Amino acid sequence: MPESDEQLIERVKASDNEAFRLLFEKYQPILFRNALHSLRDADAAHDIVQETFVRVWQKRSSLKPNLSFLAYIFRISRNLVLDSVKHRNVRIKFEGEVSQTSSAGDDPEASTELNMLEEKLAEAARQLPAKCREVFLLSRMEGLSNAEIGKQLGVSVKTVENQITRALKVLRRHLRKYRTTE
Repeated sequence: MPESDEQLIERVKASDNEAFRLLFEKYQPILFRNALHSLRDADAAHDIVQETFVRVWQKRSSLKPNLSFLAYIFRISRNLVLDSVKHRNVRIKFEGEVSQTSSAGDDPEASTELNMLEEKLAEAARQLPAKCREVFLLSRMEGLSNAEIGKQLGVSVKTVENQITRALKVLRRHLRKYRTTE
């Protein structure tokens, strides 16, 4: 007779990998379908499921066997989906703003130059590590303060500052290369 969720959770609390695997196998399909329905992206849905279970494992000592495990993981998954959608919207906004052509007057040469510079900036931003790019976009495109970014991402203000500094160094280096090739 299979063990109940309550029994499996008790074992997970004791760091039992086999019990964790059984819970994962039981609930992974439903979490995946739910995330896929919201995101319409299989890779992102798989990432959400993985991150959900990573968080369960990290917080295993605080699991409450008498509460619904499914409700618990759905809440974690839902929050991750909402974060993913929010971050995707920031990326879309950044890409849209960078790809928009600013008015360069009637000077076709200036307009072409501006378009090339915007393309190089977007290319440089895509080369940033994911967290670094996310912090940079929230700072420069969304206009959030370092404290707001830190709170939103769950990191310290110092980490935000370090990521922005890192992003600016990479962008300057990349754009300096572009300027010297002309």
